[in-house]
Amino acid sequence: MATSSTPAEDVAQDGAVGRDSLTTRLGALLRTREATVIGALLVSLLTASLLVESFATPRNAGYLLLDVAAVAMIALPMTLVVITAEIDLSVASTLGLTSAVMGQLWTAGLPLETIVPLCLLMGALLGAINGVLVTVAGLPSLAVTIGTMAAYRGLAYVVLGDRAVTDFPLSWTSGVTGDVPGTEIPWIGLVLLLLAAVFGALLHATPLGRGLYAIGANPEAARFAGMSVRWIKLWMFVLTGTVAALAGIYWTLRYGSARADNAFALELSVVAAVLLGGVSIFGGRGSLPGVIAGVLLFGSISNALRLASVSEEALVAVTGLLLIVSVVAPNLTDRIRELRAQRARARVAAQSPTTTRTEQPTGGTNA
Repeated sequence: MATSSTPAEDVAQDGAVGRDSLTTRLGALLRTREATVIGALLVSLLTASLLVESFATPRNAGYLLLDVAAVAMIALPMTLVVITAEIDLSVASTLGLTSAVMGQLWTAGLPLETIVPLCLLMGALLGAINGVLVTVAGLPSLAVTIGTMAAYRGLAYVVLGDRAVTDFPLSWTSGVTGDVPGTEIPWIGLVLLLLAAVFGALLHATPLGRGLYAIGANPEAARFAGMSVRWIKLWMFVLTGTVAALAGIYWTLRYGSARADNAFALELSVVAAVLLGGVSIFGGRGSLPGVIAGVLLFGSISNALRLASVSEEALVAVTGLLLIVSVVAPNLTDRIRELRAQRARARVAAQSPTTTRTEQPTGGTNA
């Protein structure tokens, strides 16, 4: 005779199922690369606060934001580019060329209100050159942007030479590094928050963002699905060049100096932060919260080491080490997971009952 459960038993069973589902989702979330990076960020902040004098102060937090601002700006569009399985190594040279042009135009007598939009337009053009060479000429982005990295930096020296232009208006330089009234938070922090919100919405809340993942995972399938892969990649390079020029404007005004060698080798820090944040170098995977955590992790480590009087040469070595870790760690993690899955399948196969069939005689016995 079948027995029926009471309403109270049904509610309890549904609650248990819900808790199990929530626990499963939470466990899966905590195992993501983004959660690992955020955890590492919290550990590094706590460790630096305990061991490094003056690290855990509002003023140093403001300096930290000023330090990571350029890397954070460029890392936002770089995330979109890397998700599409491309890369742009010319961003630091674009920044340097923007700074050189900015200094030259200021020396020529143009106002900054005119110089700033011209520099942004130039950054878009430099990004478009990269995009055309990659999408139209069909060249690999790594080779293309290594070449333009050298070319743009060389042009910066052609424009400004080894001179430094330092007589920018105080209203502009102090405005870039100034704090929000009543706080010790620099204005650039609000700018970064706005940019992060825009890029986060673009990547995670629009069809274009979902298309970027599809392009990175399988460009041929994305093309068959009706996506204009070439145009999308081209505009990602244009966007990256524009933001790199914006970072060049910020860099020049923050330090009050236009130089051709500004932000030399900054592309290493940008790529390290993006990969450290969980974006796959092979494309198709990554998130903006992880990248932001990667930028802050990289910046907090550098800031703490500077406060501890570590040399700049050692900081370069740390950058290289973090870059290696950000590339090796995901591949090693995926390999470990694959081995575990293979072992689990092998155990299941070994524990499965085997059935053997024995043929029974169908005919009678011969007399």
